[in-house]
Amino acid sequence: MKALITKKGKIFFHKKGDMHTQFGFIKEDILTNSKPGDILTTNTGKTMSVLDIGFMDKYKKIKRGAQIIPLKDIGHIIAEIGLNKKSVVLESGSGSGATTTFLANIVKKVITYEIREDFYKIVKHNIDFLEMKNIKQKLGDIYEGIKEKNVDVIILDLPEPWKVIPHAKKALKNGGYIVSYSPTIPQVSDFVEEINKADEFIYLKTTETIQRDWEVEGRKIRPRSQAIGHSGFITFARKI
Repeated sequence: MKALITKKGKIFFHKKGDMHTQFGFIKEDILTNSKPGDILTTNTGKTMSVLDIGFMDKYKKIKRGAQIIPLKDIGHIIAEIGLNKKSVVLESGSGSGATTTFLANIVKKVITYEIREDFYKIVKHNIDFLEMKNIKQKLGDIYEGIKEKNVDVIILDLPEPWKVIPHAKKALKNGGYIVSYSPTIPQVSDFVEEINKADEFIYLKTTETIQRDWEVEGRKIRPRSQAIGHSGFITFARKI
């Protein structure tokens, strides 16, 4: 597979055959013999650069099913709890596997629970597409229990995350984190209430991340008309 990018940042992937785009087409033999750094020209005269394919290039092409946690929120979770190459992460609510695969590119191992078989299959497709080797998929209901022990963090994207708290006590390392991603305030309230009832946990905080991109064209610099607003609330707690 090869990736080509236009001057405007539009990326195209090529596997086989001629590559047809809105900017024209490039013949297969030219693509086959190209290497990263080459500049290729379509039949309409538009140029594209051949790229070394990075993780994010492929990540943006993953198959979507369930709604995913946006990068702005994934990044905040990673920074807040200090995930790194030694971390073992357990998550539930795999959905499309966006969080699963993004974290797996950073941490030592990800175990992911998903109750729906159709979502499980989408995640499997994306794991294979991204060639991830450090993800363990589990088709099952995390509300019923967690078999894993000594994990560094549990990340939940579930309708009723508070139901996982009793199981998280046994699964987390001392000092480990439990993080809940919820779209509504009542979910946050119920989760925090149960955390506060549990002697083994300390509630840390709940955050919301708003992202605003800017247009930069010469000296014409202004915020884009539509910011990336509310997506979800992130609640952090820690086992003691």
